[in-house]
Amino acid sequence: MLANMVMPSSRPSTHGTTPVADATSCAAPRERADACPGALRLHRADDGGLARVRVPGGVLDVAQAAALHAAATRLGSGELHLTSRGNVQLRGLREDAGPELAELLREAGLLPSLAHERVRNIVASPLSGLDGSGHRDVAGQLTELDQLLCESEALRELSGRFLFAVDDGRGDVAALGADVTLLAEPDGTALLYLGAGRDAGVLRVADEHAAAAAVVAAETFLEAVRESGLRAWRVADLAVTGAELARRTALRLRAGARDAALAPLLAAPAPGSRSEQIRAAQPAAAPVPGPVTGPSGAVALSVLAPLGRLTGRQWALLTRTAAREGDGTLRMTPWRGVLVPGLTPSRAPGALAALDGAGLVTDPASPWRGAGACAGRPGCAKSLTDVRADATAALARPGPVSGPGSGPVSDPASDPASGPGSRPGSAGSGSAALPVYWSGCERRCGHPRGDRVEVVAGAEGYRVAVVRGTGEELPVPVPAGSDPGAAAAAARVAESTGPHRDDGTGHGGGALAGAVTRESNRPSERSGAHAPAREDSATAGP
Repeated sequence: MLANMVMPSSRPSTHGTTPVADATSCAAPRERADACPGALRLHRADDGGLARVRVPGGVLDVAQAAALHAAATRLGSGELHLTSRGNVQLRGLREDAGPELAELLREAGLLPSLAHERVRNIVASPLSGLDGSGHRDVAGQLTELDQLLCESEALRELSGRFLFAVDDGRGDVAALGADVTLLAEPDGTALLYLGAGRDAGVLRVADEHAAAAAVVAAETFLEAVRESGLRAWRVADLAVTGAELARRTALRLRAGARDAALAPLLAAPAPGSRSEQIRAAQPAAAPVPGPVTGPSGAVALSVLAPLGRLTGRQWALLTRTAAREGDGTLRMTPWRGVLVPGLTPSRAPGALAALDGAGLVTDPASPWRGAGACAGRPGCAKSLTDVRADATAALARPGPVSGPGSGPVSDPASDPASGPGSRPGSAGSGSAALPVYWSGCERRCGHPRGDRVEVVAGAEGYRVAVVRGTGEELPVPVPAGSDPGAAAAAARVAESTGPHRDDGTGHGGGALAGAVTRESNRPSERSGAHAPAREDSATAGP
């Protein structure tokens, strides 16, 4: 690896440097240093080295996509894995792959700052500018935020888990629990959220200064971390609330602003407002598989990678399609999908059929939609089973799920986020079935936020439960000797369509509330050892 390489310094932010007063302490201090892998800091997994390449907003040009394919093929397993932040992981890397991998990525422009490569965690609305929904195209804001992040000397100290989100107003990535979220408003401003809980702080800033304000917000977070004297990776780890961080951010912006437009307003959205509804939406709505037609008539192809894994052949086909049929770019989504923008209506059907033939998910009714799994064996020693093989077998069997989605049904006629150019394939449309996530141990690395069905391997077999966004677990009965995959498939539909009780969470208890669980159907390969329940997503990837 690049232990001997010199990390170039970057310029500090000039958008506000007023110190933060009032020392605080962490609400949930971390006991260990952040070991989140990157492109230069490789994680040693059971199947070889693992590199996580940050791709802000999930946007790649075809040259960058080709470089990732070359790296996976020459240095690793040949597969590429999509993470829940739209990043790309390479697995099975050989022992001496570090320097060559770094050079490939540097030449492709995927390492604009070696000092910041692990902290360029930015998700953005994948369909922004493509389907006519949202309040504006956030591509420029995404680019500016990444540039300012890399220019801030302070932000090199962020953990590899701190997350930014840039939402065009439709509410897709605003619901992903980022530490700093920019949410476009229809009046040319953006709401800047700090934190993801009910105590999240919010400022209103001019849209043209939103990226700079987001950087100042992250710098304010780091000031609070330093004052605490304890280790904190994310806003939720601090005793200081998001509202207090927003107040301090406002002070810093006003102190450092050269333009009055940088002075923010503390802006708590009114109850029932669209912004509040977006922030409360769980789970977030992902792009629906299939063609997405924009107002101009251009078509984007939306596909899913089964369990987030792409073979070299599939990746190469996506890259060729983008180069020959599209606009020369790919967009990875936080829901482990890929968008190929810029096709003509006449060429789109054939290109989509070719992607479908290569094993990518193009059907909105596919059971793969909304399904995920951790790395499992053989890549992760803590996993009790080859969980991906078990999940694949279960999803391949006929079941009751038809048209699963990763978000609730959205009626374009009544949804304020659905603009005049929205189409059935745009984010926000879909069915009401819950996502399902398979985990090889109780750590449940990489599981999604919000309401979901979880299938978790234990020493004696899989257990199934509906898990609320609040953390409440509702066990699903699995009769001895029966198929946990079938129980999970039924729960995805029954829980989302059955009667609900009012539990004060806004989600209800569902048809399966109070059910008793029984572990059964031993995993395809298991161990008697019990893995500790702790946060570590090195193999699954956030």
